Amino acid sequence: MLLVVGVGIGVVGLLGFRERLPRNRFVGVRTPATLRSERAFLIANKVAGLPIAVAGAVAVVSGLVTLLTGALVVAIVGFAGLAGIAVAGGIVGHRAAEAVPEEKPALPEGCRGCQCGGCDLAAAIKHGSVGADVSGVRGE
Repeated sequence: MLLVVGVGIGVVGLLGFRERLPRNRFVGVRTPATLRSERAFLIANKVAGLPIAVAGAVAVVSGLVTLLTGALVVAIVGFAGLAGIAVAGGIVGHRAAEAVPEEKPALPEGCRGCQCGGCDLAAAIKHGSVGADVSGVRGE
């Protein structure tokens, strides 16, 4: 079983390292920081990819040694190595995702970026549709 788990984790680590792991909710480093954008997910899994692939390799090697020798101690140490290295890789990936700056929202059509509402007000004044006609209020 350690052999199969190791191969699966190793493949996920290699895909992440090579930036081939698509953003998903099932495999890879999945924290709120990594799932907030495509870029954050790719960077986090690239950073965590190598340690996670190494964790998979440790599991594969310990699984093979356990099959050949029957030593249960090797399987236990291999599983502990797998878990420790994979968790450390996930933490490093999460920290990398937190360092990715927030993506700025797309600007509205025709706006220069200030988002003050002035563009709409200027267009309304130009076309004479500012609001109700108040020219006769209080004698003004």
